[in-house]
Amino acid sequence: MMFSNPLERIARLCSILGGLILIGLMLMTCYSLIGRNFFNSAVIGDFELTGVGVGAAIALFMPLCQLKRENIIVDFFTAKCSKQFNFKLDRLGDLLMMVIFSLLAWRCGAAAIKAKENMGASMLLEFPDWIVLTSMCIPFGITAVIAATQVISKFDNNKVAP
Repeated sequence: MMFSNPLERIARLCSILGGLILIGLMLMTCYSLIGRNFFNSAVIGDFELTGVGVGAAIALFMPLCQLKRENIIVDFFTAKCSKQFNFKLDRLGDLLMMVIFSLLAWRCGAAAIKAKENMGASMLLEFPDWIVLTSMCIPFGITAVIAATQVISKFDNNKVAP
């Protein structure tokens, strides 16, 4: 794949960051639950942090998911079709993913700018919304780039890729 090494490194780094976020959320949730049940104290805004963190983690897992083509594929109707037809359908799927993630990145970026201008924040912690939206915008953009390279890299005079 064209640019595979840098994109693969970036996708893996995003995935590692997403995993670290989830580990941090798990530890925070355990600490909050133990504190709430045994010591009558909890982490203030733990549900806000969980929502923010899970959203960011999901976005951070998307580049590697697209790179490895691990999205859900329903091939019930195309299982008996030719390799050439399925190849073209896969490229169409990559094109659609590129468009979808480009739109997601664009709208998250626009929403981040608007949230920064409006000083939008979460209720309890007053955590800035623009940080959350930016943390999703960047991996969505990376996913769109990966999908774009998958669309153009596999066409070789209409031959089926190995």
